[in-house]
Amino acid sequence: MSKRFDYDLAVIGSGDAGGKAALIAAESGQRVVLIEANKWGGSSLNVSNVPLGALFHASQIYKKALEGGKFGISSNGLRYNYPTINSWKNTAMRRAKANGKADFEEAGIVCIKGKARFISKKELAVGEEIIRAKNYLIATGASILDTGIKIPENVDYWLPEDVLNILRPPKSLFIIGAGSTGCELAQYFATLGTEVVIADIAGRLLPREDEEVGQVMDEIFSKDKIKVLTQSRVIALEKDNQTKKVIFLRGGQEKSIRVDEILMCTGSAPNVDIGLENAHVNFNHTGISVDITMRTSQKHIYAAGDVIGGHSSTEKAEIEARVAAMHIVGKSKAIADYRGIMRVTDTYPEVAQVGETEDDCIRSDKKIKKVVVPLDTVAKANISDTHNGFVKIIVAKKTNKILGATVMAPNAGVLAQELAFALCYDLTADNVALVPHLANDWNALIREACERI
Repeated sequence: MSKRFDYDLAVIGSGDAGGKAALIAAESGQRVVLIEANKWGGSSLNVSNVPLGALFHASQIYKKALEGGKFGISSNGLRYNYPTINSWKNTAMRRAKANGKADFEEAGIVCIKGKARFISKKELAVGEEIIRAKNYLIATGASILDTGIKIPENVDYWLPEDVLNILRPPKSLFIIGAGSTGCELAQYFATLGTEVVIADIAGRLLPREDEEVGQVMDEIFSKDKIKVLTQSRVIALEKDNQTKKVIFLRGGQEKSIRVDEILMCTGSAPNVDIGLENAHVNFNHTGISVDITMRTSQKHIYAAGDVIGGHSSTEKAEIEARVAAMHIVGKSKAIADYRGIMRVTDTYPEVAQVGETEDDCIRSDKKIKKVVVPLDTVAKANISDTHNGFVKIIVAKKTNKILGATVMAPNAGVLAQELAFALCYDLTADNVALVPHLANDWNALIREACERI
């Protein structure tokens, strides 16, 4: 390494993208420095996937137990202990090594805590320390989106990560935003007895997913006694004695609801406030611009994960990190391939989407065929008395090649994995239909859908 540089690679952010790239580069013999402004391991380990997943798992066990009467299992007197649920969440985080940097240090990576900022194309400032590296990878993630809602200083509200630290569920809760996180937390709190209202400016729940998903989720939320306010724009929050008031516009009229707590699930915006203008890196409010190798407008600076925008997931971040790291260490000319990446909503039942949605295909003017197969089609639905959900598969009209799929079922993420495989290897619905599937399990839905189309 040239004496002009302190390190071969400086990575900003230790989450799914930054941590993965740092480890790959270190294993290849590069001298790596990893800079983290918040918690080591990033949001997935510390405030989203792992801790929230542990809470959702506990609540779903409780929900199933409450419904045990129809199977001859008495749930009289059943209750939950919230401190124990919180304790389980902490155990899951500890096992996942949340907020830890030992793996990075064991790999020979220099770890520095602090906020990094570019002061030139070749220099970073972290506090008073100046770092010079041959290459850089920006993996600073994203933060909650500013919605323009009028919020006085005396009104407190929650962000999703604040849910991890509450002592008990509130009596009533208003959730702003009906995307994946909003819907997951709506069902979580409703299961634990909270009166939940969820609102979104869109016309349906989970607006990024196919229309059928929103329709089924609306039915499920109705059974869960969750009040759904679609086509509703929240304009202000107010303090109202011991409660809080949410003011919103719906149907051209101003309305309000009083609740104990308010939860903001309005999406996220890339964290680009790190002096990118000093490094002459191209970016805007949607994220940092990169090419198919994750290189920015500066050939020695790369970016990966939520900071470049697009769909947010651990899998996407790790793919981008691997591509960037391989180019940085000079071992590969790989490009990012997103074909098999899923997005999963951890409600009950789960929602998994892979490839293109029907709306995607319409926008790109593709000629398609589609089929929607309800859960009731297979024996497992009657065995488990689970009826809300479906499998939807979209194929190219002429070739039957699978273009996309949505699965709304128990363990949807696992079921959709074979469709992700089919997408990655350009398989047709006929190819998948010929694979033997268990007749009395949920994956029989995949075979049925592929046969029908």
